[in-house]
Amino acid sequence: MSRTAKGQYRLFSDVGEPGHSVPGVAAGPFLKWAGGKRQLLQQYSPLFPTTGRTYFEPFLGGGAVFFHLQPSAAVLSDVNEELINAYVVVRDEVDRLIAALRVHRNEKNYYYSVRAWKPETLTPVERAARLIFLNRTCFNGLYRVNRRGQFNVPLGRYSNPTICDQTALRAASLALRGSEICAVDFEEALERARAGDFAYLDPPYNPISATSSFTGYAEESFGEGEQRRLASIYKRMDGRGVMLMLSNSASELVTGLYAGFRIVEVTAKRAINSRADGRGPISELVILNY
Repeated sequence: MSRTAKGQYRLFSDVGEPGHSVPGVAAGPFLKWAGGKRQLLQQYSPLFPTTGRTYFEPFLGGGAVFFHLQPSAAVLSDVNEELINAYVVVRDEVDRLIAALRVHRNEKNYYYSVRAWKPETLTPVERAARLIFLNRTCFNGLYRVNRRGQFNVPLGRYSNPTICDQTALRAASLALRGSEICAVDFEEALERARAGDFAYLDPPYNPISATSSFTGYAEESFGEGEQRRLASIYKRMDGRGVMLMLSNSASELVTGLYAGFRIVEVTAKRAINSRADGRGPISELVILNY
């Protein structure tokens, strides 16, 4: 990382900095993920700080904000162990991952046989390849598990999905170099943040209606109690001098929990809804402490 005035560190890497990009290829998410922020990056860009020490993202998901910023130092985390394993493998063993992905194929019977594999019986590379394959071929790119922690999304209707995008995987691998990646609870991850660090928080959204709740992301749901715990930690990190940016739904609970902080409204297109007429533009909130 390079220093700026007043002892700060620049949050962004130099353009063309070795180990952070593939010439002519912009690194981006290698997974489709519910609630991904790629569509919101243009609205988010003016809100990002321009300096910071270490970047924290404790609800990693597809990582669109991380790949957009490409910070020089980052702590990336999530409670989803399958997801975190995939990130570690992309960072450390991308060539072996690409080789493992090439054997997968978009066929119905094959899809359901791979879905039935038990991740704990596989090597880390095989687990990562399985996750990426399922993500690329399942319905809407959803990640959903049942109460036993088993992936249960049906096959999607794709004629020729890109299962192995080796160029994108290599770009992501380079962007992830220098990042610490771990499967921990958001509170544990943020305890390491200090004054001058920047944390982007993208938790499962508080539902704004009975039909908009999506809680199958992990074995444990993220309910109101977790939203309140997150708000409490947000305030604790604010007192510590950490720069914080949090995205959530435009719900009464969220506006109440973060009253007193800067709240910016953005517009997103909802991608997951059982009704087609519920997939239009919807307001979301960004809560900032700077």
